[in-house]
Amino acid sequence: MKAFAIPATALALMLVSATAQAELKSETVTYQVNGEDHTGYLAFDETLGETRPGILIVHEWWGHNDFVRQQADRLAREGYTAFALDMYGGGKVADHPDDARSFMQAATADAEQLRQRFVTALEWLQAHPTVAAGKIAAQGYCFGGAVVLNMARLGVDLAGVVSIHGALTGPIQAEPGQVRARVQVYTGGADQMVPASQVAQLVTEMQDAGVDLTLTSFPGVLHSFSNPAADALAERFGMPIGYDQAAAERTWQGTLAFYQDLFGR
Repeated sequence: MKAFAIPATALALMLVSATAQAELKSETVTYQVNGEDHTGYLAFDETLGETRPGILIVHEWWGHNDFVRQQADRLAREGYTAFALDMYGGGKVADHPDDARSFMQAATADAEQLRQRFVTALEWLQAHPTVAAGKIAAQGYCFGGAVVLNMARLGVDLAGVVSIHGALTGPIQAEPGQVRARVQVYTGGADQMVPASQVAQLVTEMQDAGVDLTLTSFPGVLHSFSNPAADALAERFGMPIGYDQAAAERTWQGTLAFYQDLFGR
């Protein structure tokens, strides 16, 4: 067998990577909303000796799956405490679009129940000992993107929200002086579920309400562009969705820059 030596720089990088992985603490959390069990996922770097901002993450219409947990882990590695909440209850995950649609319709049928599920998770995150007081933002994907936008419209106490390929319009409208959060939106220019008319309506709505909005539209990019599983789902179910690595990376870097600007980190 041929012997080989690992360069010192490569070895150092391997050790740093292993250490970073070991520093990440993650756990599945069961919490209650009006007596009903919900399954969340918490991730943070337990070696940081100070409190840090918290990021609340809202899943796609598929439910609380591996993708949303992976986003929590990524944010934890960036120095945030991330909590992927459960908007459906019981940690429901759909394996078919019909089930996802059913879960989403049930969750959105009662607007106050939806708000309570979000706010309860927000309060749970705020109470965590690693989270700095008053420093919480929220990001959501697809269904979750619509949820975080609506929570901002309702005046929920958030520093900022990031909507990633989420629906942009609905029955809730932003009112002047009501929205506390800064808003960042990423959408696909070829997203059939979020057409240009929705984008235009959102811009008008947020301008009229005096909201600090930044919107990025990626030309030719489809719905669900941030999720690597989108291509397989598109093929399996004939859905007009697709992963786009460049758009996903720009969204990730833009989101991190947004949080750094919000929290001064």
